[in-house]
Amino acid sequence: MKVKLVLWLLFVLAAPGSGSAARRRNLEVKRHLSRLNKPPVKSIKSPDGDIIDCIPISHQPAFDHPHFKNHTIQMMPSYHPEGLYRDGKKVGKGESGIAQLWHKSGGCGQGTIPVRRTREEDLLRASSIQSFGKKKHKTIPTPPTYAKPQPDLINQNGHQHAIAYVEGDQYYGAKATINVWDPKIQQTNEFSLSQLWLLGGSFASDLNSIEAGWQVSPDLYGDNNTRLFTYWTSDAYQATGCYNLLCSGFIQINNQIAMGASIYPLSSYRGSQYDISILVWKDPKEGNWWMQFGNDYVLGYWPAFLFSYLSDSASMVEWGGEVVNSESDGQHTTTQMGSGHFPDEGFGKSSYVRNIQVVDESNNLRAPKDIGTFTEQSSCYNIQLGRSGEWGEYFYFGGPGRNSNCQ
Repeated sequence: MKVKLVLWLLFVLAAPGSGSAARRRNLEVKRHLSRLNKPPVKSIKSPDGDIIDCIPISHQPAFDHPHFKNHTIQMMPSYHPEGLYRDGKKVGKGESGIAQLWHKSGGCGQGTIPVRRTREEDLLRASSIQSFGKKKHKTIPTPPTYAKPQPDLINQNGHQHAIAYVEGDQYYGAKATINVWDPKIQQTNEFSLSQLWLLGGSFASDLNSIEAGWQVSPDLYGDNNTRLFTYWTSDAYQATGCYNLLCSGFIQINNQIAMGASIYPLSSYRGSQYDISILVWKDPKEGNWWMQFGNDYVLGYWPAFLFSYLSDSASMVEWGGEVVNSESDGQHTTTQMGSGHFPDEGFGKSSYVRNIQVVDESNNLRAPKDIGTFTEQSSCYNIQLGRSGEWGEYFYFGGPGRNSNCQ
């Protein structure tokens, strides 16, 4: 009887504490949602369930940070890189049909930007409010010339890559046309992406990175849609940076493209192929890093003061794919990279990145020299370089993950 009484007392004493913790968590979630979701001028319901809020450009989350208090928005870059057009035509075919799914339901007016609304369940999926919208540490591929791969590299960070890269010069931007797919994800805490990286500093502690591309991330977005994304960090993912507009950083000026929104249409195996062009470059006059999507959409910029090394230039550029391999069942994940097929299958089957270029110190777009490739396990995901007149420097990449040669 005494034992039962003691247990009952412990239960009663514990209950208020747990309730107050839940209330604090609930209050924290609501506060964070109010910081991210600004009062909209107009809201649009996308066919995929997203809510796109059109908010005044000066009310975006970037301006919550004290450093942005007196920031004057730069509405257009001072310069575009030279060589963006070839023979009087814009470089890149196949992207004219690319749009975002929410466009089917409407658009945002001048003076506003479209922001994907963050929901309560998005925050609750995160391990903590502070970690929401952030990558975990050690997600950058480290080719042999930068850091000799360790035998247990995969187990150390759970991320795998298939990339092309250049280093050893000063890079003031990068461009690529990236094939868009909907890779299958095994676990909700895994993701698959295709992107470009602009990097400066050391991989250990003070890495500066600007990233852009497409990703499928059930943990971040709550579904398996293929979405446009950006990311930045100035301290190797430790405290700074985030995806899209989920913290102060990137300043958006465009009213037509929403960060984190679904891309439409997508490529299909042996079917139609679709790709997106992404250009990131440093404005030679103002020093900010700008991003352009396709031929027509200048999206916005990362202010130069966010960075240390990238306040000048990048020392490395990477293009390619990344997946999370959580090995949840003791085996390699079946999460796909790219199309889920190996590079040797070629066009219409394997995923590609074409017309890869870098921006040099004279603000000229040019083909990169001495391109290297890197993958942790070529039997799981691989990469194959090529060169042609129409596609310039390109590569096929990706794979299915677990297979008879990849356990």
